[in-house]
Amino acid sequence: RLASRIARVLAGKHKPGYATHMDTGDHVIVLNAGKISVSRDKRETKVYARHSGYPGGFRQETLGDLLARRPEEVIRRAVKGMLPRTTLGVQQSRKLKIYAGPDHPHDAQRPEPLPETGALVR
Repeated sequence: RLASRIARVLAGKHKPGYATHMDTGDHVIVLNAGKISVSRDKRETKVYARHSGYPGGFRQETLGDLLARRPEEVIRRAVKGMLPRTTLGVQQSRKLKIYAGPDHPHDAQRPEPLPETGALVR
């Protein structure tokens, strides 16, 4: 749910002036990424795979292992899968900033929290 909400704001679908061919989305800062809750079954069974391109370079990692090592990457991969696979999607994904803890260097931009209900984000 969190990732789909973030992807919606990054794409600008919550704005009345949304256009599919333009980047009208907002910047999103995600804090406390290390505190996301996932069921134990999903932690153990969901597998992230990658390949380096070299022979024998196939690597697999469970969600639990990735959460322990790099919790920001879990949210980044979930959101990136919901954005378009074009240059527009790359541009939108650059607006996403994820931090494992509560601290971030974006105080000068005066970020506002997203409303709890989906009323404004729909």
